[in-house]
Amino acid sequence: MRIEETKNEGLARAYTVTIPSADMDARVDAQLTQVSKTIRMPGFRPGKVPTNLVRKMHGEALYGEALQKAVQEGVQKVMSEKELRPAGQPSVDLKSGEAGKDVEFGMELEVLPSVDVGDMEPIKLEKLVVEAGEDEMQEALQRFAEQQKSFEAAPKSYKAATGDVVAMDFVGTVDGEPFEGGTGEDMTVEIGSGRLIPGFEDQLVGVKANDSKTVKVTFPEDYNVAYLKGRDAEFAVTVNEVRKPKEAKVDDEMAKNLGLEGLDQLKELLGGQLNQELQNLTRTHMKRKLLDTLASRYDFDVPPSMVEAEFDQIWQQLEHEASHADDKDAAMKELEAEKDDYRRIAERRVRLGLLLSEIGQQQGVQVSQQEMNQLIFQEAQKYQGQQEEVVKYFRENPMAAAQLRAPLFEDKVVDFLLENTELEERKVTREDLTAAIEDEDETPEPKKAAPKKKAAAKKAPAKDSEAGESKAAAKKTPAKKDDAEDSKPAAKKAAAKKTAPAKKAAEPAADAEASTKKAPAKKAAPKKAAAKTDEKADAKPAAKKAAAKKPAAKK
Repeated sequence: MRIEETKNEGLARAYTVTIPSADMDARVDAQLTQVSKTIRMPGFRPGKVPTNLVRKMHGEALYGEALQKAVQEGVQKVMSEKELRPAGQPSVDLKSGEAGKDVEFGMELEVLPSVDVGDMEPIKLEKLVVEAGEDEMQEALQRFAEQQKSFEAAPKSYKAATGDVVAMDFVGTVDGEPFEGGTGEDMTVEIGSGRLIPGFEDQLVGVKANDSKTVKVTFPEDYNVAYLKGRDAEFAVTVNEVRKPKEAKVDDEMAKNLGLEGLDQLKELLGGQLNQELQNLTRTHMKRKLLDTLASRYDFDVPPSMVEAEFDQIWQQLEHEASHADDKDAAMKELEAEKDDYRRIAERRVRLGLLLSEIGQQQGVQVSQQEMNQLIFQEAQKYQGQQEEVVKYFRENPMAAAQLRAPLFEDKVVDFLLENTELEERKVTREDLTAAIEDEDETPEPKKAAPKKKAAAKKAPAKDSEAGESKAAAKKTPAKKDDAEDSKPAAKKAAAKKTAPAKKAAEPAADAEASTKKAPAKKAAPKKAAAKTDEKADAKPAAKKAAAKKPAAKK
């Protein structure tokens, strides 16, 4: 096998591989010998079929299998001999593959950059700290009380308003004909919740018990039932009851209704969650500042294919958001104007992902098997009834497991860096801390500083898993705001107002989000790794689930 390098520019590599025909003949002969031992043919005893007859009947198929295996082994040999760390799957172009001739194929790929972390200069950060005082506790209690909202039947003469619950029967028709899933009995919905088809809830304002009303709506263009998309519909609604919200008082009785001993225990639970929430906000701010510092200190080439993949994920989400804006055309126009900004954001994410991966490997940061098992278990719980399939999927797909592992690995690297960072604490209010984070959201993308010269660092030989880790640590879905990129051009705001999500046809007025999960086998998109925002903790003790009284809008 001959290997000739035809391109070595930046991170791009190209090779021509030639496999002599004699080698291919030997491969085919070996397969023929193996197959002849098991093949059955009329007139011959098992294992006694002449090889020349087997070659005549199955030679073409056997050569195809031998060719495929030879090319795969050739690609692996190039990787091994040239000590390449691929940034993605190499592309292979078979130039000559006829039987009896030399096999020649070309392969192109991008490699991961050699990241020289060097002797890291000390990092100094300001740590904004919020103390959970009595005012914070009272606000948390009030927010919690509002979440415990329950409803009571209103007088029959009472007219429903926004915030009230309406219990109703309905029959939906399109062009005068009932449609599947368009009928419901005693379904409840809170007016203003945004759970129904756009425009439905607004028309319930002013109805009274025993009223009959025709509600006219248009199904959204992104509705998940093809024949209903964009079509006008009418719902004959009969109002069974209107319910008004009851005021939730913060007292021992409310706490006991939640299964707690009293208000003091509720405060204790809320206090713990409040402190955790504030600590998460502090960490979010520090992490962003840390990543900004790293981004300003290191600059190196990153694989264009990884940047493009990251950009595609960002862009798909932004296009989805823009499609739900009040003025879709204006939102898309604004996005297009800032397309280059988002491409720079993608490049920054990839670079930070690769940098954090390299730092973590040099510092011996590890994700244990027990932690991996926990990650897989948590992911499997998202797919009720398919847990075993999900677990098997991650066990059998190392790349998928690496993508699942990457966010935790990044968090561990960030924690390691923060532990070794010089922190100067400053006490602030929650408003100050939140404002600081929001200000960073509006900060334009910082330009990369010129790379600093650093002393060469001795690095351990790259393992096969390192390429996967670096890649996984750089590729992320932007479903959540990304710490690695704190800039957020105004186009995102233009897309902020969304219509209600698509609903199931079987329940035209109910939220179907929970039923739209993809099957595990389709989870090809990498999980977000470098750059996720620590989201604010919701101050809801576990007891709330058992006691919360909510309208049964979902069936």
